Amino acid sequence: MTPPSITDQGRATRGRIVAAAAALIGERGASGTSLDDVRAATDSSKSQLYHYFGDKHGLVQAVIDHQSAVVLGAQAQALDGVQGWRDLERWAGWMVAMVERQDGRGGCPIGTLAAALADTDEQFRAALSDVFESWREAIGGALARLRDNGLLAADADLKQLTTTMLAAIQGGLLLAKTSRDSAQLRIALEGAIAQLRTHSVSDEHRARRRERG
Repeated sequence: MTPPSITDQGRATRGRIVAAAAALIGERGASGTSLDDVRAATDSSKSQLYHYFGDKHGLVQAVIDHQSAVVLGAQAQALDGVQGWRDLERWAGWMVAMVERQDGRGGCPIGTLAAALADTDEQFRAALSDVFESWREAIGGALARLRDNGLLAADADLKQLTTTMLAAIQGGLLLAKTSRDSAQLRIALEGAIAQLRTHSVSDEHRARRRERG
């Protein structure tokens, strides 16, 4: 949590420390990243770390908050533009292009944190569960628009389909990370979209709906 008395300069310093810690934890994991590692990477003092974060637990929580804001902000913006099948495919292509730019490295920052922390700290597990729920809501909103636009059947189980899509993202990113091959994510997302399309509404049915109303 950001101290209430923090100055603009303090916010900038804290943000720089969090960004560096996020990069270190992404590379080494939380257990493999010490406060001394963060100090060395940021040229900060021990007193600064304790002032802004209290202890390592507070720093890791700040990293979770930081990575969540970055990932969910990008996903929400991209998914908000989904109105039809082509939009959904463009979103999938955007995801694959990001992995290609990183040469398949990194994976999902949220998934990486969840794999490392969910079984070791209940507070972190709950925080990461909330992040995935927010991501699920962003995907669900996109699928709801497909349904409302007459592209998905009215009785399609959006909760189940949202979970399928999120699982494809996480699984595809993990496979791409371990194989250094973005095609793994592309295949996973194409499979999830193909599953969605089994619930699509035919052109003839949409035409009848327009005629009725």
